[in-house]
Amino acid sequence: MNDIENVRPPLRLSQIMSETARLNFTMASDPLTGCLLRALSATKPAGNLLELGAGTGVATAWMLDGMDAEARLVSVEMDDTVLEVAKNCLGDDLRVTFVHSDGGEWLQRAEPDQFDLIFADSWPGKYTHLDEALRSLKRGGLYVVDDMLPQPNWPDGHAQRADELISILEDREDLVIAKLNWSTGVIIGTKI
Repeated sequence: MNDIENVRPPLRLSQIMSETARLNFTMASDPLTGCLLRALSATKPAGNLLELGAGTGVATAWMLDGMDAEARLVSVEMDDTVLEVAKNCLGDDLRVTFVHSDGGEWLQRAEPDQFDLIFADSWPGKYTHLDEALRSLKRGGLYVVDDMLPQPNWPDGHAQRADELISILEDREDLVIAKLNWSTGVIIGTKI
C-alpha cells in the first residue's frame, strides 16, 4: 500500500497551493493529513465541524471534500492575509463560514457541546484554550491535532510544548486518543 498514490485532491487545492506558495506560507497541512481530515469529516453526516487555524484553506478544502451537503464548517483564522486566500478560493461553498478572529477569544464565546469534529491547527484550541475547545465538542465528537512530530518550521523550544500537549491529552479522562506516528504526527481523540 502506498498512502500517497491515487489521493485525488480536492478540485480547488491546486489554486490554494499556488497562492500558499506565493505568500510563502509554510504552515499548511500536508496531503496525508488532508486525506485523513476528508475521511473523518465524511463520518459526520449533517455534522457541525470546526477548524481552528484556517490558514490559506488547505485543510479546509480537504474537510469540505469529505463533508456531505448538510454538514457545516466554521473556520477561524486571525491572519487576514492568509484567510483572504481561503475565502477567495472556497468562500462560494455555502457549507463553510469563515471567521476572522483570534481563536482563543472565539473559543471563550463558543457554546458547549456543539461540534462533531474539531481540527485544532492553531495555538488556540491546541496549546492554549484546550479546555474551551473540548467543552465545545459533543460527546462522541472527534478532536484532531497534527504537527505532533518535529517540523522544520518549529521555533526553538516548540518540541517541549508538543511533548507537554501529548502528555496532557494522554492524561485526560474525557478523551480516548490514538497517536499516529505518521504524516506530521496526528492525534485523534474521541470525547467520552
